[in-house]
Amino acid sequence: MAIDVAALRAHFPSLAQGLAFFDGPGGTQTPAPVAEAVARTLTGPLSNRGLVSVSERNAEQAVAGFRSAYADLLGVPEGAVVHGRSATQLTYDFSRTLAKDWREGDEIVLSRLDHDANVRPWVQAAERAGVTVRWIGLDAATAELDLGSYERALSPRTRLVAVTAASNVVGTRPPVRLIADRAHEAGALVFVDGVHYAAHHLVDVPALGADLFVCSPYKFLGPHCGVLAGAPDVLESLVPDKLLPSPDTVPERFEFGTLPYEVLAGATAAVDFLAGLDTLGQGPGEAPGTRAPRRERLARSLGALHEHENAVRARIEEGLRKLGDTVTVHSRAKERTPTVLMSFAGRDAREAQAHLAARGVVAPAGSFYAYEPFAALGLGDPALRVGLAPYNDCEDVDRLLDGLASFL
Repeated sequence: MAIDVAALRAHFPSLAQGLAFFDGPGGTQTPAPVAEAVARTLTGPLSNRGLVSVSERNAEQAVAGFRSAYADLLGVPEGAVVHGRSATQLTYDFSRTLAKDWREGDEIVLSRLDHDANVRPWVQAAERAGVTVRWIGLDAATAELDLGSYERALSPRTRLVAVTAASNVVGTRPPVRLIADRAHEAGALVFVDGVHYAAHHLVDVPALGADLFVCSPYKFLGPHCGVLAGAPDVLESLVPDKLLPSPDTVPERFEFGTLPYEVLAGATAAVDFLAGLDTLGQGPGEAPGTRAPRRERLARSLGALHEHENAVRARIEEGLRKLGDTVTVHSRAKERTPTVLMSFAGRDAREAQAHLAARGVVAPAGSFYAYEPFAALGLGDPALRVGLAPYNDCEDVDRLLDGLASFL
């Protein structure tokens, strides 16, 4: 079933500004139901968690709703869902916890494709523990991971493999399950950065082979926070530093301080909004008591979204080809998200960003915390990134392409 993009766009107050947003990989616009859920929860009544007063129960319900929603989104049990301020914060927290058991002579394997949030926390933890870092290389010609280098990096001493499920900068989707299976054969844990992947695909953490998986709701219509999903046995085995009176149960022992209940409610509303994408504009739909399970609705909606985004991406790429050799597209992998990184012969991408912004098109230039990919691809200067979100339509694309044509 096709996405009704006009009906979808009507839920985004920010689109009334008349801007075409192509900065989805850095964070999407927010639909009204998400903001309403945040305000409704925050104005309560709301107290700290408990079961006595209505305000305490509201806080409990916000937490329970969040865990249920992200269990459905990520394909894990509710008790395997951990909230964090951001994916970066969660990765730092878990790097410190995992490194407690590393010993000199151990090794970890990282990827040259990854955002620095899935690189630097591990590099720094390895330095403190006296652990060797090995690397999976990136083929500059294809923007694909060099799996031969991965085989050479693995050894019986490997304790962890950290890899992205999709690059935030060039969109490459590496074969995560293959990488995870080889890591597990070597006796290593697998940490997957799913921040960019979760914005475009239905996630199945066990099917990916991830022991730990992070994502960021604000990349898929939610508020600013991070979520980690873990294999239950792995989470049970980890012992983080924490306050003495705080819960020692999983997942609470990984969540420090009072949870932001209003943010959790907004993150839950984002999942519910995604689950209804394929029914927007079709009237009241199924009665609540007869609706399919949320995971099933997510699969339907995100499948339709995937088709929509692929069609819009094809329109962008065809338009870029018509602009000729003045545009170099660095997103070349066979399997990739609707994300296009480009540079311009003899022109600064920041000038292109400013030129587009003056025409109501938001497309950022930079390196986007993708330190390793930029180095591997030989990109010394900022590049322009065009990334799609559910609300992008053909009119947006035509404005983008017209703006680029006038820039060049």
